[in-house]
Amino acid sequence: MSRLLIRNVSVLVVPEQGECRVDEAQDIHIQDDRIVAITWTSSPSASASASPSAFRAPSSAPVPGTGFVYEGSEVVDGRGLLAVPGLVNAHTHSPMVMMRGAAEDLAIEDWFNQRIWPMEVNLTPERVRVGARLACAEMLLGGVTTFVDHYFHADQIAAAAIESGIRADLAPTFFSTSTSSTSSSTSSTSSATSASAEAFEVARGLRGLHPRVTASLGPHATYTVSEGDLLRTAEVARAEGFRIHLHAAETDEQTRASLEKSGVTPIGVLERTGVLDAGVLVAHGCGIRPEDLPILERYAGRTAVASCPKVYLKLAMGEVTPVKGLVSAGVSVGVGTDGAAVHNTLDVWEAIRMVALTQKQRENDAEWMTLSDTLRLATRGSAAAAGLTGRVGVLEPGYQADIALVDLSAPHNQPLHDPRAALVYSVRAADVVTVLVAGQVVVRDRQLTTMDLQEVLADARSLAHTLVDLSSGGAIQHYEP
Repeated sequence: MSRLLIRNVSVLVVPEQGECRVDEAQDIHIQDDRIVAITWTSSPSASASASPSAFRAPSSAPVPGTGFVYEGSEVVDGRGLLAVPGLVNAHTHSPMVMMRGAAEDLAIEDWFNQRIWPMEVNLTPERVRVGARLACAEMLLGGVTTFVDHYFHADQIAAAAIESGIRADLAPTFFSTSTSSTSSSTSSTSSATSASAEAFEVARGLRGLHPRVTASLGPHATYTVSEGDLLRTAEVARAEGFRIHLHAAETDEQTRASLEKSGVTPIGVLERTGVLDAGVLVAHGCGIRPEDLPILERYAGRTAVASCPKVYLKLAMGEVTPVKGLVSAGVSVGVGTDGAAVHNTLDVWEAIRMVALTQKQRENDAEWMTLSDTLRLATRGSAAAAGLTGRVGVLEPGYQADIALVDLSAPHNQPLHDPRAALVYSVRAADVVTVLVAGQVVVRDRQLTTMDLQEVLADARSLAHTLVDLSSGGAIQHYEP
């Protein structure tokens, strides 16, 4: 049994409804992988404005007033720091950090057809693993403790997640028409085996692999996967208890094309193939229309949408996720970065800020997406998107000890009139000092404890050019809404 105390720290409290708040001078008591209590600090006179420090020597003394004894355990000094729930990146393609900056100033069609899908011909298990290690390092250093991934060679991403200490939900990706080896597992399979069947086997293999790794089924999108394969995916999901993670209604252009080809919107496709009934995380949903909302409301308890607004601005997609309508329909909405090939970073703080700003603009309402609404979306909403409601997303007894300690003393956060405003509009990834996942310290004083960052960077630099090389020709898919 391991025990850890974060002493004299401010704590962000995110209720299910109403205003978020910051409670000062708190002690967070952790046993093994869970928070067991949050109490008033035993030393309230300690200055909350003291320069943030770090870790102190193990203590064997009882913590006054709690009954807990931290025999031989670490005590984290939280003075001057704000504890927030570890962030959840609700939708990303982590190995695409290897393509960072290699597909700029392109419309969405050219971004896919001239850069990304031709680059992905070059994917190998090693390149995916190296990219995933870099992504995990970047996310942990920025306070992200869980990521929801949708990509190829998911077994390699799982290996990187386990090594780094991060939590991950992984959806092995497939296309209906793909013949690329990227849609298969690393083991040899019969040439007669379909891409979907291979991806299902990868997902099954991820189950039980590690307590921090969960699996979803990952059809790419409604426009790249046939309705037959979506039907089969929904059947497997219901029979075996998987969720489904896919792209749908990314743009209104895709919605118009679906109406022309299929007679229904992409959300209608998800309903008639049973995907909504099985339970789904929809990436983006910018093309969700008002008439889709009653459909989604019928499945609200098992449907979530991930919004990645920087991507929509950068690719000039015309719309952003209709968060207000989705929330009104009871659908959980989380915050993601998408892949760094378009977002450039895996900085969820940046994504949180973008959600708040774009939603105010979309609704033409400066009073919509308040600080509390935004923080709730980024914590509880993103936890729901990851399928981890009740396990992560808030700092409360019984929840996993996934915690980021943030230093708000830098000039861009000062003066600090409202720490909630700083979290939404000012904080940078570099303000994160210490990170715990499942009660384990994975970032200490802004340094990774689980991986050698310089080695991770060197490996990525040595292989990145091989991934972005377009000289071989070909593409794994063609984008057409």
